[in-house]
Amino acid sequence: MSGLKLFHTTNSGVTEVAPRLAAVEADVQDLVEAHMETMLGVTFLASEYVIDCVDGGRIDSLGLDENGAPVIVEYKRGTDAGVINQGLYYMAWLTNHKDAFRNLVRDRLGVTAASQILWSAPRLICVAGDFTRYDAHAVREHRRSIDLVRYRYFGSDHFGLETVASVTGHSAPAKRVRRRAAGVPARGQDGAMAELAQAVDEVLVGLGDGVTRVQRKQYRAYRRLRNFASVCPPQQTKILVYLKADPNEVDLVPGFTRDVTGLGHHGTGDLELQLRTERDLERAGDLLRLSYAAA
Repeated sequence: MSGLKLFHTTNSGVTEVAPRLAAVEADVQDLVEAHMETMLGVTFLASEYVIDCVDGGRIDSLGLDENGAPVIVEYKRGTDAGVINQGLYYMAWLTNHKDAFRNLVRDRLGVTAASQILWSAPRLICVAGDFTRYDAHAVREHRRSIDLVRYRYFGSDHFGLETVASVTGHSAPAKRVRRRAAGVPARGQDGAMAELAQAVDEVLVGLGDGVTRVQRKQYRAYRRLRNFASVCPPQQTKILVYLKADPNEVDLVPGFTRDVTGLGHHGTGDLELQLRTERDLERAGDLLRLSYAAA
């Protein structure tokens, strides 16, 4: 069980808000489906989707995440040892019936979205009242992208989600670059940008537990449940990073940070970072942590 304690504060003191489970599983499913993009970073496609195969079945929720990866979401009111295996059964169906999912995306989101599905990284998100330590170990043994997410209601107005375990079955490791010793000049601008790209990767992965990478042609996404950073391939003199931070709450610095709300760009996020040196990366530390916390 989660160790999180929530308190309601008043002028006269504090009162603990006791956590509780849903009355029925459908309550959790209905709430998450209604706000799936906000809660999970996933565009909702279908509920109770009936699969066409010998053994049959009904997928709780189908969606498409920020990077274009197919997502299956399964819900359990409490702790259920079968939720992972059930989800993996549906994942197997998904990878063997790509046309059915592609048609669903086309009908809901259009031809362009259907043509850009990231089939290399389908995801399973299990939302349950709790998980055992065996569940957390089991997901690390599978070559699949799986997120275990614990939910709790707090009082009548608050709902919490906590990532218990997150793995990416086919994560894209950053290309290792030999870091130069202090005082030794880089071999040209390309070498400097390659070293900076490696430093950016190390910082983003090191922000906390559960950070996974998703590689697309135009960018590499770093996510927990949702993307918190998108890093574009190095340009000649800079690296562009897009963060899930509100530009209106940041003191924008010309040449370093930029509000790209409503502007077309690769990756996700409305705050653009322009990194030219490792000193810029150090300057960006607070912004990176802010975006990570919001994901």
